[in-house]
Amino acid sequence: MDIQIRQAAASDLPAIHGLVRELAVYERAEEEFIATQEEYQRDFDAGVFQAKVAEADGKVVGMALYFMNYSTWKGKMLYLEDFVVSQEWRGKGIGHKLFDAFLEEGRAQGCRLVKWQVLDWNEPALNFYRQYQAIIEKGWWTGKFFL
Repeated sequence: MDIQIRQAAASDLPAIHGLVRELAVYERAEEEFIATQEEYQRDFDAGVFQAKVAEADGKVVGMALYFMNYSTWKGKMLYLEDFVVSQEWRGKGIGHKLFDAFLEEGRAQGCRLVKWQVLDWNEPALNFYRQYQAIIEKGWWTGKFFL
């Protein structure tokens, strides 16, 4: 099996959108997934986000979507918004290849840290990040406000 990790192109956006929907279903929140493919296209074209994709047999089977952020304490930070490998492709090392590519992107962009969120009940994801000796913060609560 040949897995290619590459920078996402605009032509990958329908597959990325589909993977995000798959993630929303897995996270029991599909009804909250309202971003359209048109919005993805507009925001991708505007440079709001970037992504790495994993491709197998000519098909996108995983992705890591990220954007630049800033930590007032540390400096430049790459934020991993979503990271998913399609269910039938899990357990084949694709997630590690994608995550490694994301980490390398952070280094290449001169970031001091990368950051993401993980649901407290998602043991497979928590175990994945533990393999990297990632710091999983429990003392910080996420705030948000819908506009």
